Amino acid sequence: MASGTVDSPAGTAPTPPPAQGSGRAQIGARTLRTDNWRKAPILTVVLLVAWLTYSVVRVFMQKWYWVDDYHYLTPFYSPCFSTECTDEAAMFGRFLPGWPILPYAALSLTVLGLFRLTCYYYRRAYYRSFWGSPPACAVPDMHKRYHGESRFPGILQNTHRYFFYFALLLSAVNTIDAVLAFHSPSGFGIGLGTLILVGNVILLWAYTVSCHSCRHIIGGRLRHFSKHPLRYRAWGWVSWLNKRHMELAWTTLATLLLTDLYIMAVSAGWISDLRLVG
Repeated sequence: MASGTVDSPAGTAPTPPPAQGSGRAQIGARTLRTDNWRKAPILTVVLLVAWLTYSVVRVFMQKWYWVDDYHYLTPFYSPCFSTECTDEAAMFGRFLPGWPILPYAALSLTVLGLFRLTCYYYRRAYYRSFWGSPPACAVPDMHKRYHGESRFPGILQNTHRYFFYFALLLSAVNTIDAVLAFHSPSGFGIGLGTLILVGNVILLWAYTVSCHSCRHIIGGRLRHFSKHPLRYRAWGWVSWLNKRHMELAWTTLATLLLTDLYIMAVSAGWISDLRLVG
């Protein structure tokens, strides 16, 4: 038999071999995945919608955000800029009009909202869950066309690096709130609310500096790490946190909710703060 041919019945011409690379395999199924790949995007939608619903309700309640005895201020109202804010909670002044449709911390909530909205992890989360772009690995995009982030409105995602700087300032403000919470009517004190505020701010810092933009700012443009040992060490630490950026993104949503719930409960008089010192 001649090389490159396929055996044929006697008396017939040899059959040539199938053409190689003639096209992609025609697969009728949407995906060949057999696992429950819909679980992750559905769970993401449920959790994000639940968190957003709670946060929107809370920022427009405009009460139960401050505990005067222990200087507890919920992050949802920090810093408080409205003319309706309690004096002690308005650390940087009160200049926003006290309209019911305007949150007391409208400026900081806007910055933090845009910082998280443009975050690399959250982009993946809501692209997959809300837009189905794509809903999972090895599953086709639900849209006929895909333009990525090369045109409006997707190109606005590139502003994430700028919101990172504002997020650093707000993390500093949250740190001040946590320090002021070491307060009691008689002076220095520690309560359960103090520990919750401190734990929340530590995790907020971890989430903020684990940001991809932070990692790039610290070491992304360096050509020789050996010439910048301190930046290289900082880059290694931030890279370690960056691997946990997804976990920190969800954990900080949980701690923000827990912190607000606790301060609301103490401020409303539903529970008393558990005092450890003072």
